[in-house]
Amino acid sequence: MSIPVVDLKSLPKVSLHDHLDGGLRPETIIELAAQAGHALPATDPTELASWFLESASSGSLERYLETFEHTIAVMQTHDALVRVAKEFVEDLAEDGVVYGEVRWAPEQHLSAGLSLDEAVEAVQEGLEEGMDSVDEAGGYIEVGQIITAMRHADRGSEIAQLAVRHRDNGVVGFDIAGAEDGFLPSRFTEAFTYLAENNFPATVHAGEGAGLESIQDALVHGRALRLGHGVRIAEDIHLDVEEVDGNDVGTLTLGDLAQWVRDRQIPLELCPSSNLQTGAIAAFGTTIAEHPIDLLHQLGFNVTVNTDNRLMSGVTLTGEFGLLVETFGYGLDTVLELTLNAVHASFLPIESREQLADFIVESFEDAMEEIDGFEDSEDFETFDASDLDDSAVDEDGLER
Repeated sequence: MSIPVVDLKSLPKVSLHDHLDGGLRPETIIELAAQAGHALPATDPTELASWFLESASSGSLERYLETFEHTIAVMQTHDALVRVAKEFVEDLAEDGVVYGEVRWAPEQHLSAGLSLDEAVEAVQEGLEEGMDSVDEAGGYIEVGQIITAMRHADRGSEIAQLAVRHRDNGVVGFDIAGAEDGFLPSRFTEAFTYLAENNFPATVHAGEGAGLESIQDALVHGRALRLGHGVRIAEDIHLDVEEVDGNDVGTLTLGDLAQWVRDRQIPLELCPSSNLQTGAIAAFGTTIAEHPIDLLHQLGFNVTVNTDNRLMSGVTLTGEFGLLVETFGYGLDTVLELTLNAVHASFLPIESREQLADFIVESFEDAMEEIDGFEDSEDFETFDASDLDDSAVDEDGLER
């Protein structure tokens, strides 16, 4: 039977972990740098994009973060923030994203005289311009801000108050980011307590540059509703091998922390390509095939797929899903499952999450109907978003 392919790019997606200062267009960086008098390592868009990718691929989170010196340097004015935010939205929509949460640290964008509030308002202006632009072009996307405090700084409470202050102006959540090792979330206990008292959601970078202690701290002191990356929770999954009838038989055992995260379905904001670049999965290997994302998915963890920094990793969300399809043989049903995980992990109100989930399921069902013979199968007739398995669609029904 001939099976037509489905273009991954055309499918609706949800992006939860995507940094504003990690998603600029190279052309925009060059133009803004010229206006700001900032020297760049390259002034040709292709060469500059290559420089970011190569520099970010050192295997060190600290070295990876150094690349942001150039993007942050050109994002210090109202007009620059508006432009970058607008283009950010347009680029997500071009990739098929229908809902996104963009995270950034306002405290890093004040050198030209902006206040924290002015910076947040500028980004919101750009996001709204981007959403309007997409709407005028016949598309649809919604994007909310996640306000981030830097781990190495001492402004956590101030930034938490900033986020809550703008909760009715596009800000949907709070995060802490930056060098993780040595900067536990417990340093920000006052900020997280303030957020909890104001019923404001937080996601916390944990389990990327540091391990299980950081994840535990994020859950206890950060009261994290999601884990930014969280990939190193896999270090709490243990393989025990014993001989049975002359054969080695392996058994996977979850440690207490992994059991807690899995059983309570705490969402993991996994970023496959970025995790390779920063060495976050060094304990498992150096290739996408060795990334524990599939292990976590198979064991029932609440896995979502994200890009982290599209410029530094040279990726799109479509591309990240394509990697998983190619590497692990995922079919449309698995892509849908991971997408719905992101929908329900988002910081949208529950009514909006349900509407978004319905739209996405309908879109995937339409794509599934395109696969020859699928609409006549029992799987299609009984398809339910809450009961997904890998048998519904042949894995070759996806375009890599």
